Amino acid sequence: MKQLPVPVALEPSSILPFITWQNLAESMKQKYEQPLHYLTHILLKQWDQSRASTNEIKPIGNIIHPSKAEATVWVVEEFNRQFACHHFLAKLWLSDPNYHGFVDTVIP
Repeated sequence: MKQLPVPVALEPSSILPFITWQNLAESMKQKYEQPLHYLTHILLKQWDQSRASTNEIKPIGNIIHPSKAEATVWVVEEFNRQFACHHFLAKLWLSDPNYHGFVDTVIP
């Protein structure tokens, strides 16, 4: 994943539709045609779970500006692409039986 550059916004005015952080990740994957890192998916899933009791019905776009939310995800993504250790990922995958739901095909 280090070989994939984090994309710059193609259209700064285009706002991606999403209600949850995980919806935002899926929209970003479709828009930029790039997979997101496994650790990014895990973090976004945790963020969604942390707000489940209080703001579940309220879309994230009503809480944080959509452009800022997207930029936040790209910062996290850039960090994970640069610094994730494959040994750490292997340990996580061993403890997560559903890891394949977040793993995309390998890009050469």
